[in-house]
Amino acid sequence: MKFDTIVLGAGIVGVSIAVHLQKRGRSVALVDRKPPGRETSFGNAGLLQREGVYPYAFPRDLRTLMHYARNDSIDVHYHRSALLKLAPFLLQYWRNSEPARHAAIARLYAPLIEHSVVEHEMLARDADVESLLRPIGWIKVFHKTATLDHSLRDAQRWHSEYGIQYRALDRSQLHHAEPHLSHALVGGLHYTDAVSISDPGALVEGYAAYFERLGGRFFTGDAITLEAAGNGWRLLTQEGSISASSAVIALGPWAKDVTTALGYRLPLEVKRGYHMHFVAQAGAVLNHPVFDVDNGFLLAPMARGIRLTTGAELAHRDAPQTPVQLKRAEPHARSLFPLVERIDAEPWMGRRPCTPDMMPVIGPAPRHKNLWFAFGHGHHGLTLGAVTGRMIAEMMTGEEPIIDPAPYRAERFGVP
Repeated sequence: MKFDTIVLGAGIVGVSIAVHLQKRGRSVALVDRKPPGRETSFGNAGLLQREGVYPYAFPRDLRTLMHYARNDSIDVHYHRSALLKLAPFLLQYWRNSEPARHAAIARLYAPLIEHSVVEHEMLARDADVESLLRPIGWIKVFHKTATLDHSLRDAQRWHSEYGIQYRALDRSQLHHAEPHLSHALVGGLHYTDAVSISDPGALVEGYAAYFERLGGRFFTGDAITLEAAGNGWRLLTQEGSISASSAVIALGPWAKDVTTALGYRLPLEVKRGYHMHFVAQAGAVLNHPVFDVDNGFLLAPMARGIRLTTGAELAHRDAPQTPVQLKRAEPHARSLFPLVERIDAEPWMGRRPCTPDMMPVIGPAPRHKNLWFAFGHGHHGLTLGAVTGRMIAEMMTGEEPIIDPAPYRAERFGVP
């Protein structure tokens, strides 16, 4: 079977690329080992983070580093067995988190964030899944005044630099917005332009269904079988071999498997994360996603229930699950909001694909004609899925990209 393009990876990034290419008249085969939206895109906080111009940095101060070194926190956990392999990545990540470098990265990253929400809104409208998008923002909540003051200074700086909208909430205002949260909280910080997704997996499924209505085809297959074939590409699927003149690698945490097989040495690693759903106590309502800054976990109202999400776990990508962060977070979560029983039989675990400069890889492959990269979105895969899809489709069809893609090319890592 012959197509114009094979898109490898049916998460939010790959599905968005497939939709945008199909809308531009390309015949597209979307390929994954699992149905769309079943991996990384399935489990997250469900936020389109319009405020996220500064990507999540590595801590630089000694006090925080010593805190995390104890390996008993909720927001960060690490496997000691993985640290040697991760050390080069973590060192580059630490260097890029130096304040001046981080600010320079934010200037390059901000255009992606600027277009993130509106691109999802347009795609969701076309796919008839607008009801999954809730323009309610999200709230950081604080137990300590010092932490609140620090976060407010960041918000003020982001507003000054990039126009990020926020609202500071005192105790009374926070209680009005979220009457069932703990009254011990000293205040909150509401990022008003962010959008909450009630079911991230369903959003990807909705985009994939739209892709198929446009005439696209989904295939079950393993991306590692991708190989050059003449001037194009060939791949094995459960329905047989498919070929295309171009291919896009949008495999998130599995991108490194395929790029390495093709001869690239890209500094891609993963941060793992977990979630669990709970029933809320009768009569208790959570109106917004709420991040407990002092304890390092997030509660989000989802279609399935109240989702408790954790921070980052540094581990080998395919190591067995160790959901200790959920265990640590649950008592604090129950103190913050009245949760009852667990809904899920087992914790869910996902893998965030990360680069050491905190920016995705978007653009043509340096050494292969008609091959494109779209991966490494870190904590903002859901946020940046739609705008990445548009950018890749515009570049592949010769249009002027909505954003200058130069800062995101693979060559920045010294790839020839």
